[in-house]
Amino acid sequence: MAIKYKIDVLPELKKAGFSANRLRTEKIIGNSTIDNFRHGIVCYGKSLEILCKLLNCQPGDILEYVPDDDQAEPEEN
Repeated sequence: MAIKYKIDVLPELKKAGFSANRLRTEKIIGNSTIDNFRHGIVCYGKSLEILCKLLNCQPGDILEYVPDDDQAEPEEN
């Protein structure tokens, strides 16, 4: 996986006042996206936008690029 979370999303949302139950009952984020957070599956698009809004952050604050071990480094000329 080349892009992963820098943070543990659900605990950070809970600190911001958004428990998984609240996210579901107020239909802020759907069940499948919440499950993806639990399993570390990175969200994109509208879900990422909502996550940044709730945590008052930028995507770079919560996501990072990590090269796969099997990816060769580009050669410099």
